[in-house]
Amino acid sequence: MATVLYARVSTKDQTIEHQRTQAEAAGFKIDREFADHGVSGVSTRLAERPEGKRLFDALRSGDTLVVRWVDRLGRNYNDVSDAIREFMRRGVIIRTIINNMTFDGATTDPIQMAVRDALIGFMAATAQAQAEAIKVAQRGGIDRVKASEEDRKYLGRKPSFTRAQFEAVCSMLDMSSGVSEIAAATGLTRQTIYRIRDDRAGAEAALTNWADRRRAA
Repeated sequence: MATVLYARVSTKDQTIEHQRTQAEAAGFKIDREFADHGVSGVSTRLAERPEGKRLFDALRSGDTLVVRWVDRLGRNYNDVSDAIREFMRRGVIIRTIINNMTFDGATTDPIQMAVRDALIGFMAATAQAQAEAIKVAQRGGIDRVKASEEDRKYLGRKPSFTRAQFEAVCSMLDMSSGVSEIAAATGLTRQTIYRIRDDRAGAEAALTNWADRRRAA
């Protein structure tokens, strides 16, 4: 009888080492481990993953399967429910590190079976609900970025100088200061100063239009 750890590593912040350490800290002595990397728990069934397939082949009656939580098995209600029940039919005990849950197919008491099956359904549904919530949050983040990009397009290109810098450049030009001296004093590039010098009205209009568009947005 072996204690087998299955890990699904879906982000750079998750590692098999981290999940193994959690299992050992919870008191499990791991004999074997299987880990799938970069595999979606939503779209790819456990039995279709490279290490998931090996896991199904390796587990035997009396073995204990350890997972961080049921979402490591998957984030699809039917897949998670079916996988847990299939393991139990084979005589495998499923244990979770988080919440210390145990799913054992050995019980024959109808009340205990009903409670166990209801809990499996609840946890599988929670795993899928979490995945859907994450997807919605990610979609919202993408939409906000797109909206921000549209705002920037609507406003046009922001002038490369502020009102204070513009006025300082004009004053120093009126005093016949050199371009290099103005650049050093204002922090602007020589090209920007040349543009202001050659078209003061246009430069001031750009500042005014930008300010007006920002207020309107």
